[in-house]
Amino acid sequence: MYIGLDLGTSGLKALLIDADQNVVAEANAPLTNERPQDGWSEQDPASWLAACDAVMAALKERADLSGVKGIGLSGQMHGATLLDASDVVLRPCILWNDTRSHREAAALDADPQFRTITGNIVFPGFTAPKLAWVKQNEPDTFKATAKVLLPKDYLRLYLTGEFVGEMSDSAGTAWLDTSARDWSDALLAATDMDRSYMPRLVEGSEISGQLRPELAAQWGVSPSCVIAGGGGDNAASAIGVGVVKAGQAFVSLGTSGVLFAANDGYQPDAETAVHTFCHALPNTWHQMGVILAATDALNWYGRFVGKAAAELTANLGSLKVPTKTQFLPYLGGERTPLNDAAIRGAFTGLEHATDTAAGTRAVLEGVTFAIKDCAEALAATGTKIDRLLAVGGGTKSHYWLEAIATALGVPVDLPAAGDFGGAFGAARLGMMAATGGGAEIATAPHIQATIDPVSDLTAAYEDGFARFKTAQHALKRLT
Repeated sequence: MYIGLDLGTSGLKALLIDADQNVVAEANAPLTNERPQDGWSEQDPASWLAACDAVMAALKERADLSGVKGIGLSGQMHGATLLDASDVVLRPCILWNDTRSHREAAALDADPQFRTITGNIVFPGFTAPKLAWVKQNEPDTFKATAKVLLPKDYLRLYLTGEFVGEMSDSAGTAWLDTSARDWSDALLAATDMDRSYMPRLVEGSEISGQLRPELAAQWGVSPSCVIAGGGGDNAASAIGVGVVKAGQAFVSLGTSGVLFAANDGYQPDAETAVHTFCHALPNTWHQMGVILAATDALNWYGRFVGKAAAELTANLGSLKVPTKTQFLPYLGGERTPLNDAAIRGAFTGLEHATDTAAGTRAVLEGVTFAIKDCAEALAATGTKIDRLLAVGGGTKSHYWLEAIATALGVPVDLPAAGDFGGAFGAARLGMMAATGGGAEIATAPHIQATIDPVSDLTAAYEDGFARFKTAQHALKRLT
């Protein structure tokens, strides 16, 4: 058997699968993050270890773990966990959604070598600008720092006693040479650091270490259990849904929205604000367009009108022409393709006839058009998407999936019920590491339904997107 541990922002999930990739048991432990100042977001790394112990204890109660041969890790990206020379955590981890280092990010991004070597804009959420902020604002902490680990790699240190990272997560630090799949000495030097601060690197499907004997005994796991390199949350999710080769892609309708495409070559275009990262498999890369509010926008609107998201979307009927009312979903800034932390959302075209249903459709359409904006950014780099797999809570809305299929002009496949998230992908990576397997393990899920574009509405959605872009340009001048 194999275990996937997915360290998210709001919780840690453990998933146990058998040799046929059937889910045997799962467990969850909640996590909280602190916001001590505006724009800050932090978490105590000790809470990750406590959560790990809790989920493993729960799994042990639900299944015999003596057959576990491999554990894979998935995790929230970009977080800065700072350790001193004795491996003591120096301060709370600065998380991916912390924007305090926006000035430092802009300064690093102005240095051409960062985009040239990483293939990406240096976003405020990335790790390198966080260390630049610490150096400027907490100099004693910076001086005491001996190692910088991403969240799941700190969990790995607990599991194995070793400092190891992997390519997909490390690509989000702004220190990785994404083409060479190695740390960049030049970029580390630009932030007054060197390789000694970094963990050694492995591929996500490779062995990164062995489970510590005392943990193996405590959890009833085989003492020969290995820990896979694992992956950043989206790369691990891609392993979970079988998006591992060029031409394969998925759209995730979670709190944020992600349009993810696998590539068998490295084809960056930082100007588009597309994320070009290493995938969790060797010699494979991926690109992502990221929007910051997907179901988050629908939940926000639900609070505004006093209805739950499921109630709002339940009776929308068949897909309709986009509403006169438009919604721009920039509730907390936007990543792709705008790279604009200051822009904020808006409703436009409100009229007497705008009711709750029209507002709901406007929100779904606004997020849909933001995803189409990502698709056009990916297309500008040469990435072609022929069809999409849809995952995440937003896929419960058939109307939304029809809108996405029609706006992007591609069929959207909906997997049959099952768990295909980061924990499942991590468990698959654990299987690869333990067995020597590769991409053949990451098969696509059984498809429950395929939602085709509504051809009669294609022109209307093209017109709606054009109006969305016009409103977007006007909004940028206001914020």
